[in-house]
Amino acid sequence: MVTGPIFKRLEDHPLGASDVRGADGPLRLSTATGTDEVCEDTIAAAEELGWRRVDDLNATDDERIGYLTATIRDGRRSSAADAFLHPVRHRPNLTVLVNTVVLRVLIEHGRAVGVRTRQGGNTVDRRATAEVVLAAGALATPQLLQVSGIGPADVLREAGVTALLDRPRVGTGMREHRTTPMQFRLTGRAGYNPRLNGPLGQAREMLRYLLTRRGPLALPVYDLGAYIRSAPEVAHPDAQLLIAPFSAAPRRPGRAIELESESGLMAQITVTRPESEGSLAITSADPATPPRIIANYFDAAHDRRTATGAFRRARELFATAPLAKRISAETLPGTAVRDDGDIIEAGLALGYCGYHAVGTCAMGPDDDHVVDPQLRVRGVAGLRVVDASVLPILVSGYLNAPVMALAWRAADLMRAA
Repeated sequence: MVTGPIFKRLEDHPLGASDVRGADGPLRLSTATGTDEVCEDTIAAAEELGWRRVDDLNATDDERIGYLTATIRDGRRSSAADAFLHPVRHRPNLTVLVNTVVLRVLIEHGRAVGVRTRQGGNTVDRRATAEVVLAAGALATPQLLQVSGIGPADVLREAGVTALLDRPRVGTGMREHRTTPMQFRLTGRAGYNPRLNGPLGQAREMLRYLLTRRGPLALPVYDLGAYIRSAPEVAHPDAQLLIAPFSAAPRRPGRAIELESESGLMAQITVTRPESEGSLAITSADPATPPRIIANYFDAAHDRRTATGAFRRARELFATAPLAKRISAETLPGTAVRDDGDIIEAGLALGYCGYHAVGTCAMGPDDDHVVDPQLRVRGVAGLRVVDASVLPILVSGYLNAPVMALAWRAADLMRAA
């Protein structure tokens, strides 16, 4: 495997530079190993099944398991703002407006000339001297285009928006990851639940974090990741497992995730390349009105087949020693969930979205694609889109690095224009 040059320039990987990694880049990464003995037993069970233990999950394309590399260094999140914005915040040609909402793109005579914003109770039109660049994400960007008159004419007409440009693909072709959860009761007092459940345990771990930048609060949400094949005949891994030595209590509306009091283990199973497509459409000319989003999770036969196969392979992992000796019961979705329909229903009822939506302003070579290979919106001069909405298919991992690489490439394109 070889990684593109922009990806390698982005990152400062703790394992150093290679064909697939970068070093000395602005985005600081880390991998925390040996976080809990349950994780080591999970890796040992995976090795019994023939999965390979690796230090870098992104370096190969076989069935593998390892600790996750995260945008964390010294216990602190390394965000895009930390890596790219804060180092240049004093530049005279940079203005950052907070608590400001973009209402629509201003278009005059077929050219984007600025954006209308609301800050507090004031509405202000901000004019562009060169280009308008939308980077609001795969949900907000197509909504902005549609309320600005760029989108499917019938959708705009029903919402009371004058269609300046009939672009049927704006808001269509959305793809998203959907995770199917599994939880298990662990024997003894293993994992993070006993350490984080209750004010005293949380205070202890917070103190540990403040003094050492270590412990569960310094880690990503999930400790381990694995890429597996959903069936023997599949050539390459087509599903991902995320595993952590904690388990969540039943959800309560309006509350953040809460942990169970007893020791537990959680896993999330994801189809890495889903084929199901959803859509987004405005229902009002008012930008404050949420759009109608139809996700269509597991609509494609490929997604259902992969999800059910990967679910069964995950169960195989948790039934394998030495991990199996730590597990006393499957608590979610439960052993009664066995046939394909029940597995899919569990993913829909109990699972989570990946927050990885793409494709709603897809890039492509044809005139009916929303943006061209230079990220310019077809039919409107002076307007580009630089976010996950332009990705025509979903990557098999996360969107953080791909969108940063996309932005880096867009900057090159704009400088060359």
